[in-house]
Amino acid sequence: MLRPSAAVKTRRRNGLVLALALAVGSIAAVTAPPAVTLSEDDSGFTLANGLLTARIEKRSGNLVSLQFQSLELIAHRGGGYWSSVGSARLGTHRTAGLRLAPATNDGARAEIACRFDSEGQSATAPLDVELRYSLGRGEHWLYAYALWSHRPGAPAFSVGEARYCVKLNPDVFDYLTVDAQRRRVMPTGYDWDHGTPLNLKEARRLTTGRHAGEVEHKYDYSAVLSETPAYGWSSTRHGVGLWMINPSQEYIGGGPTKVELTGHLDGNPGGLPTLLNMWLGSHYGGTSLAVGEAEAWTKVIGPFVLYCNGAPAPRAPPPADADDMHRALWKDALDHAAREAERWPYAWVSAPDFPPAAERGTVSGQIVLRDPLVLLTAISNLQVGLAAPDYPARPGGRGAFPPNVDWQRDAKFYEFWTRADALGRFTLRHVRPGRYTLHAFADGVLGEFAHTNVLVTIAEKKSLGRLEWTPVRHGRPLWEIGVPDRTAREFRHGDHYWQWGLYYDYPREFPRDVDFVIGQSDGRRDWNYCQPPRLDGDRVQSTTWTIQFVVPAAVRGRATLRLAIAGNRLPRGIEVSVNDTAVGGTGPLPDTGVMHRDGIRGYWCERSVPFDAALLQPGRNVLKLRVPATSWVNGVLYDYLRLELDDSASDPKRN
Repeated sequence: MLRPSAAVKTRRRNGLVLALALAVGSIAAVTAPPAVTLSEDDSGFTLANGLLTARIEKRSGNLVSLQFQSLELIAHRGGGYWSSVGSARLGTHRTAGLRLAPATNDGARAEIACRFDSEGQSATAPLDVELRYSLGRGEHWLYAYALWSHRPGAPAFSVGEARYCVKLNPDVFDYLTVDAQRRRVMPTGYDWDHGTPLNLKEARRLTTGRHAGEVEHKYDYSAVLSETPAYGWSSTRHGVGLWMINPSQEYIGGGPTKVELTGHLDGNPGGLPTLLNMWLGSHYGGTSLAVGEAEAWTKVIGPFVLYCNGAPAPRAPPPADADDMHRALWKDALDHAAREAERWPYAWVSAPDFPPAAERGTVSGQIVLRDPLVLLTAISNLQVGLAAPDYPARPGGRGAFPPNVDWQRDAKFYEFWTRADALGRFTLRHVRPGRYTLHAFADGVLGEFAHTNVLVTIAEKKSLGRLEWTPVRHGRPLWEIGVPDRTAREFRHGDHYWQWGLYYDYPREFPRDVDFVIGQSDGRRDWNYCQPPRLDGDRVQSTTWTIQFVVPAAVRGRATLRLAIAGNRLPRGIEVSVNDTAVGGTGPLPDTGVMHRDGIRGYWCERSVPFDAALLQPGRNVLKLRVPATSWVNGVLYDYLRLELDDSASDPKRN
């Protein structure tokens, strides 16, 4: 089981950290970096520049070798490859060639492409796909990207998952870093192979190695991709790192709240170190990509960066201060990610659907919050973005998702997001020309702002001015639990939610279920991060949570329970009662599978349960939330709850 990292040491080894910073920052800082070279044979291409050597196989477009500091970083089986789940398979007409020959640009850059075109009306290959790799002079990193194209008349297709996957050399890499809390020496492939399988095929209890007794689960390393600019593996023995960097989120489905896998041990025999770029993922609510037969559609996925860096000359045995070394390698990768983001969009990319910087627009404005019931001097974590207007989901979509695909699920088009300042001012840069809907959401504010029909033309600098956001209210608030921030982070276990099997601890921690008293209970202790079923061996029991609150006097009108849901797998939704009277429920909710994947957030939604306020009585009242469970995965994560009262119709003074 992955546990939170230890507190940062109070006494840093400044000498080592400085040496590492100098080492990783000066890899390419030579007076005259060697020119890029490119060689080709019948089976593949080799790109090299004196710092990095990459070998790409023609027939598959796979990265079969990546050498840095005389080390082979790629596993002998697997390599780096594109994969997808669905009907978007590579075409059978295959060609490969140069796009940028270093001989034509004085050795500044080489780029190759492997192309897979569909033939006729083949239902198994409806797409034309081009896979590209690029290496520049002095760069100790490799760029990879893909172009997907669907021609009108080609078969329709849909994709559930799409990713770039790298299987790494297990003799080199032993340390995984996702973020500040999740970074450690990992179990070995031997440990994985000899572990005991648990409730999911991806989870095993380790019986050997330094982590014996713990549970290894690949979903423990999932992260919000927009908040994880660099993640990857490093080597204690060799002092090198290999990191995944996305310089832009525009091509990644699901917007700034999308959670996906990052890196883990491969679930296949051998447990290879694995690094992923999940640009389209089905987990935690999933993203959607479906293209109809009549549609002309293209998408550029990337370029993204496989960044290699190195520490001072490795020492044997491994240094006692290895943790500082891994931290410094990660910090260097984060710094490089920031530099790559500033270079976006790359001037060297030439593709029909990749407009250069000069043709992209800028959209600015200010979101002004108007809510008489909330006095905010500053807006916290206000995220503003442009996304394609909602469009109909393909028939037969799973779960109770809305009939239209919104920005949280879209992977078909591009999205552009930024964080506004405390006054709500924002600027969105490098926006592709097109028609969008502007969205905004913020911590502490329930709901979402939307401004439709935003047209961005070529090179336009558009100002939207002041946009007033009046959040929806159904009356004055009687009480609230949590903070509306689209996560369950503020509740019990919310600070280490990524540990496998926390739902098994629930019967011990809450033997009588949650009984929360408004004004007395503490959400960090008394409200669990998820409402799971009660598990007793193979027996699954539904759970009922209780909220106690006081109403000073008799009320009339309409009360509304507002539930913001951060994760769910409930076929029937949540059932609600007030003072032992059933008042309805949420109905079916989108299936996001967050709890059993050890998450804290997924596709976010809100449901309201209105009822006659006369059910509330002066003094103590009890509201109950029942999760009807038939399986151990039937759990729900609450983001925020609020009870509102509209008594204006029964109180002349409020008319």
